[in-house]
Amino acid sequence: MKPAPFAYERPRDLDAALSMLAASGGSAKIIAGGQSLGPMLNLRLVQPELIIDISGLAELKRAEVSGDELVLGALVTHADIEDGRTADVTRGAMRAVAANIAYRAVRNRGTIGGSLSHADPAADWISALAALGARVTLRSLAGARSMAVEAFVVGALEPALHAGEIVEAVHVPARSATAHWGYAKSCRKTGEFAHAIGAVLVDPAAASARIVIGAIDTPPIVVTNAELFGGRIAADYKQRFDVRAADALLASAGIDDAAQRHIHVSVLRRAVLEAAA
Repeated sequence: MKPAPFAYERPRDLDAALSMLAASGGSAKIIAGGQSLGPMLNLRLVQPELIIDISGLAELKRAEVSGDELVLGALVTHADIEDGRTADVTRGAMRAVAANIAYRAVRNRGTIGGSLSHADPAADWISALAALGARVTLRSLAGARSMAVEAFVVGALEPALHAGEIVEAVHVPARSATAHWGYAKSCRKTGEFAHAIGAVLVDPAAASARIVIGAIDTPPIVVTNAELFGGRIAADYKQRFDVRAADALLASAGIDDAAQRHIHVSVLRRAVLEAAA
């Protein structure tokens, strides 16, 4: 398949890109790495009148530590994170996630902003960044706004982008020295999108946790209390993990198939065990 005809622009800076996007009246698509949009164009699942190529915008390639958080521009690639070309305030968590995204060819081109913008619930960064407590900054000609990653994903393939708006940066808080991290996913074969994801950030010293169940047909389920651990988060959280509570969460999210819920709960349990290892 080949894409439907479209016009192509490569703006010189971010302001020019935003102006083009605003002037398009919703008929334009942003492209950077093209790992999601490219196949969709070829299959004619999307047929924009204009493609705006932002891959050369230096403003979106920054990667710096600001205070107690890491700020990653939207054009930072998965490989940049995997190879350590960016700082890692998550003590290895983000590098490990990046290294297991699809294939190396995809990681070389795919960007963190593009992955979030596509809002595929089976993509790694949505679940991982939600568990890490990350925020995303969105930019338009009218200015910038910020929101939690889990709020940015409205539904499957539905980001909370307004007309004329793009992902500008991701803000990832530093992981404390006492926090434990676990991440697990289930794929039919290596390189495919996951059909179950579990991400766990537990800090027994602070009695806090961020637990994410991802790769479901809704926004990721984010749990920030102790309901999955019998009401208390402590050093024995591995033993206290309640599979029945996790199953109930999935059922309340509309996952009626017991076998599917079992897969999700099993993957989440693997993430908990990894965190506690």
